[in-house]
Amino acid sequence: MCIFFSYVDKFLEGKPTECYCRSQNGISDCEEKNTGISDTLLGRKNIFREMGFSRITPSRSGQRQSSKKTGSGDMGKTRWSDCGCASCVSWMKNGDDAKLHVVVKEPIPSEGNGENVIFLHGFLSSSFLWTESVFPELNGSKYKLFAVDLLGFGNSPKPRECRYTLNDHMERIEKSVIHEFNLTSFHLVAHSMGCIIALALAAKHPNNLKSITLIAPPCFLSSGEEEATQIALKKLAYKRLWPPLSFGASFMTWYEHLGRCVCFFVCRYHTTWEKILKFITRQRKLNFLVRDLTRHTHHSAWHTMHNVICGGAKMMDPCLETLRVARARVSVVQGSRDLVVPVECSNNVKVKVPDAEVKIINGVGHTAVIIGREKEFAKDLQLIWDSVTNTKDLVAYQKRTKLKPSL
Repeated sequence: MCIFFSYVDKFLEGKPTECYCRSQNGISDCEEKNTGISDTLLGRKNIFREMGFSRITPSRSGQRQSSKKTGSGDMGKTRWSDCGCASCVSWMKNGDDAKLHVVVKEPIPSEGNGENVIFLHGFLSSSFLWTESVFPELNGSKYKLFAVDLLGFGNSPKPRECRYTLNDHMERIEKSVIHEFNLTSFHLVAHSMGCIIALALAAKHPNNLKSITLIAPPCFLSSGEEEATQIALKKLAYKRLWPPLSFGASFMTWYEHLGRCVCFFVCRYHTTWEKILKFITRQRKLNFLVRDLTRHTHHSAWHTMHNVICGGAKMMDPCLETLRVARARVSVVQGSRDLVVPVECSNNVKVKVPDAEVKIINGVGHTAVIIGREKEFAKDLQLIWDSVTNTKDLVAYQKRTKLKPSL
């Protein structure tokens, strides 16, 4: 498939595919070593590469030269294997630096300004995770809510030359939310992969952070024998045939070109599949969890999986240490039947931040920790936000009255 895509891309787009099949020595032979590229992209064993098949494919140096010649304008074009429907390319009218898609829910009119809350979704998801479940339960809230479609997912930009590193995601959130709305303080709520981005964002803005709530965080700590990136890859994409969810995760994580084949049939023609499902189920509107699975490109999902979920694992230690020193309010929620992220990950957060509050919900899974218990979840969030606000108000009052803080 490497050979096939290289020549088909060259024929249809004028340049061959830039893939990672030629890497043989991990990050030691990578020119982009310190730019957020995960070593899991470069250290995967490849039988065909060892047999010498990759030698007949166009060289990667030629691909880089081609990329430089074409310039950043290619970021505004779709690949032949990606969907080109109106929804998927709508962001292109604003150019390469288009902002993320952000849904804003204003607070109820009240005295003073409402506090800000930024919601980040997980892998193969979108802002619908929050707007369709949690937001309706927060009606009448004094908080201003921001639900973000992360870079490469939902209705947000999906640039083809981007490597979707942790910094890429953070910079777009800063540009599209924090700077766009002039946020000087905010709470963070994140699910699954979004927890990695949220922790990095919190560590970068510790003085602006009021609280951070992590739902099923894929947090892996480095051991003496193995890097956190490799631990994350093995734990989240372990090669096995059962259960189906694990098989799909491992297949799409380990096999770059085969994964692109799947995305060609599933994601490129998502509008057709949606029509078929609507006809079969007799529903006028599909469940957002089904729609979100196809609202991405293979390029965005492949790189985000490796560069954020796996590569970002090595950043968790310093990020959590920053939050520990800043004494930030850290809350962790996870289901006891989570088959995607091991429950041990929540305990890892507690190891690095002893003051963190960890709550394990019995009998629920990775997404069911939110979906199906929206009222209870929204109530817990408000308790966290209110407690932080009340505590800071009390401390500020005690300082004004020259009383010694008791909290």
